[in-house]
Amino acid sequence: MATVPGQLIWEIVKKNNCFLVKQFGNGTAGVRFSKEPNNLYNLNSYKHSGLANRKTVSIQPGGKDLSVVLATTKTKKQNKPARLVHKSVMRKEFPRMAKAVENQVANNYYRPDLKKAALARLGAVNRSLKVAKSGVKKRNRQAVKISGRK
Repeated sequence: MATVPGQLIWEIVKKNNCFLVKQFGNGTAGVRFSKEPNNLYNLNSYKHSGLANRKTVSIQPGGKDLSVVLATTKTKKQNKPARLVHKSVMRKEFPRMAKAVENQVANNYYRPDLKKAALARLGAVNRSLKVAKSGVKKRNRQAVKISGRK
């Protein structure tokens, strides 16, 4: 894919691809979402497309442990799909993960336009990983007044 410009790829796949999800709203207003990998907002747009851009960012849950995977694509390995994605696993608390994502995406000049989207996705993934404490719920131990005869 290194020889084909991203804008040409976007013109080919923007209206019809296997990742496209069309939602119809009020009247003729329709919304198009995308399920493609490396798309932070899941919007069908050139800016967020994981297919058309050479530099993409993806944030996903890591697995059974409470880890988050930050995946970025390497620009020099576009013709080697097996080596295209660089993944880093983060197992820290949220503020340190947010700082790491900000450093990787914006401060290294990788994709500074995706900083807000990456932090929003990190927050959503982190919230989804938090498990509610299971166990027996405590009853309300206040006295219950029963109305009846005196």
